[in-house]
Parts: sequence; structure tokens; C-alpha cells
Amino acid sequence: MDWKQIIQKHSRKILNRISMDLMLEAYLTHESSLMDLEDIPQTVDPVWILGKKYNTVIDIQQIRNDIQSRLWFTYRKGFLQIGNTNFTSDRGWGCMLRCGQMVIGQALIFLHLGRDWRWDPDKRDIDYLKILRMFEDKRSAPYSIHQIALMGVSHGKQVGEWFGPNTIAQVLKKLATMDELSSLVFHVALDNTLVINEVKKLCTVMEQTNSSKQIWKPLVLVIPLRLGISTINPAYVQGVKMCFTFPQSLGVIGGRPNHALYFIGFVGNDVIFLDPHTTQQIGMLPNKDIETEHKIDHSYHCQQINRLPILNMDPSLAACFMCKTENDFNTLCHELKVHLVQSDQSPSQSLITICDDRPSDWMLDTSGNLSTSSENVAVSLSDLELNDKKLLTDSDDDFELL
Repeated sequence: MDWKQIIQKHSRKILNRISMDLMLEAYLTHESSLMDLEDIPQTVDPVWILGKKYNTVIDIQQIRNDIQSRLWFTYRKGFLQIGNTNFTSDRGWGCMLRCGQMVIGQALIFLHLGRDWRWDPDKRDIDYLKILRMFEDKRSAPYSIHQIALMGVSHGKQVGEWFGPNTIAQVLKKLATMDELSSLVFHVALDNTLVINEVKKLCTVMEQTNSSKQIWKPLVLVIPLRLGISTINPAYVQGVKMCFTFPQSLGVIGGRPNHALYFIGFVGNDVIFLDPHTTQQIGMLPNKDIETEHKIDHSYHCQQINRLPILNMDPSLAACFMCKTENDFNTLCHELKVHLVQSDQSPSQSLITICDDRPSDWMLDTSGNLSTSSENVAVSLSDLELNDKKLLTDSDDDFELL
């Protein structure tokens, strides 16, 4: 081999490496224009997105529009410091907090705009902007990174410390009580157990103008789950998929070790997710009436579709649901019993337990959560918190890009 051939050989290697580096950078920064990846595979398997079923052959644009209409909250930098800390960015620690924002954001979209609402980048939707402003990175916004981080202190999480699925659910529950616009009931079903009558009692109130008439307050239901020790038990895969097929689905908070993600659907054995691990400049969106605000609006909607094998998910996760009416809740309970509750035919695939009334040895604590002296329950909740700490042990800085 002469020197010209040697140069050509090494030049090809260098060019190939540069090409691969550009592709990787495009993936991590969501610059999909640099890539030609198959975001949704052409398959006979249906695509499910938050309770809606699609056909990949004829509905591909509708799938993309649906996913791009979901609120996408990512790391931000340049906001006012949180409390008495020096944090002006949540890069490296706020991914689960941002996933929590995405869940409550979808709940507000579904409640005020409806499941079929679609984001139009050229349209100025007043109700949509009102919702989005509730998540601005400032202390006064009810669901801001500031409010979530400071509320986490009451759960033993210092500002800048990583949250797990159970912690973010408990924090959002407290913040929802201060959201007068939506009047949400945010219920966390502990120990994988849903007690129907307890939830109905929380959601049913007397109408102020008519004391004899009961009204239903919209419910956000979160069920923290632990589906394995270090990896998901394959027996639970079908159950995880089913969580995305119910019309009440708000998706799943979870991720992979050290990397929180918000899962919104699945195709085949892959889950579809929104990834908060992109650091963007802080952006306020008062009216969307100037060009810069249009760009800011775009920053809240992901243009890339991401997929991950279900078995690569971390086993500690939280399934989330939205029930606008009591009938929605009754229907959800029925579907959960049919598909996710243990039966004689499929005893190993049960994700949750459902009962009409709480067992006699269970009590409600001062926050309205179910509690018990049972050792099994203590171990279950301890495992969830242990998983928070496990996820915290290694930095996820490798996944952040400025």
C-alpha cells in the first residue's frame, strides 16, 4: 500500500468519525435536520400516544403533530436564583422536576383545552398561553422550577438534589392545592394500592350555590410503582404498555438510571418519550405577539421523536392519569382491574391493587395519604426512596448540553 492509499484510508476513517460525531450531537441537541433517522418505524404495530391509537402507515403526520403538541419542559439557565441558593440553572439536577412539570402541564392542557387540542406555532391561543405562563421560571409561577424545588425541601430534598418519581408526585400534590384556576385533586396511590372510595371522597364536594348538589373536582391520579430491583421484570411489560392505552392516560414518569424521562406512548416494545436533558435559555412568553416570543414558544415543543426499549427503563416509575369526571374515574378503575390487577389467569403480571375501601389496618396521615404499620408497605415505600438515592449516586452531566 503506497502513501496515497494510506492517506485515503485514514481520511475515510476521519470523515466517518466526524459524521458519527455530528449525528450524536444532533440527537442530543434535538437538531433533527442533521439526521435522517426513522423516528416512528413503519410497522403493523399501532402507535399509542396518551390514550390515542394511530396507524403508522396512514397517520404518521398526525402522530408527529400529537407528540409536538405536548408541553416539553427542559433544563433552563439564566433565571433568578432559587430561594437563598446560588442556583440560576437546573442543569444536572432538575430532570425529574421538569418531567413532573410535563405531567401536570398535560393535565392542564387536557382539562382546559381538551385531548384533541393541537399546538399551532402561528396561532396566538390565549388559553394555551395562560397555561404555559404557569410554568415560567420564576417564583410567582405556581408550577415553576422555583416552587417545585423549594417545596421539595419539605420532603427532605435540598435545592439542587435529585428527585425520584415518588418525591415529585408528593411535591406536585401540594402545589396543586394552590392552583385555584384548575381546582385539581392530586392523589398519590401509595404502595401500588388504589382505594376507590377514598379517591371519590376527595373529589366529591358540595356545590356552593346548591348544598344538595355534588360536583366532581378533576383528578390527577399518580401510582408510583417498583417493577423490579435493578431492571424491569419482563412480566410487567404488557402492563406498562396498557398504561398508555387508556383515554385517561397522562403518561409515565420514569427514565433510565440517572436520567429522568417523561414517557407518553409506545410502539412495539419501544416507549416514546420527551427528554428534558437539553439546556435552553430562560424564556418568558407574555403575549406571543413578537418574533422572539414565537421562538420561545417553539422551545416548549420538541420537534424530535425519541424511543427507548421498555426493558431499558428504570424499574422505579409512576403511572399518571387524568379523570375530568366521575365517570372517567369509574371507567379507569374498571380498565385497571381488567388489565393491571392480579388474576388467576395472570398472577405474575399484576401492577397494582384496587379495593373499594381501605383495609382496617390502614390510616390516613395528616396529608391525606394512606399509611399503615405493615412492614410490607414500609419496605415498598423505602424501596422507592432508596431508588431516588441510587439514581443520585452518579452524575448525569454527560447528558447535558449548553
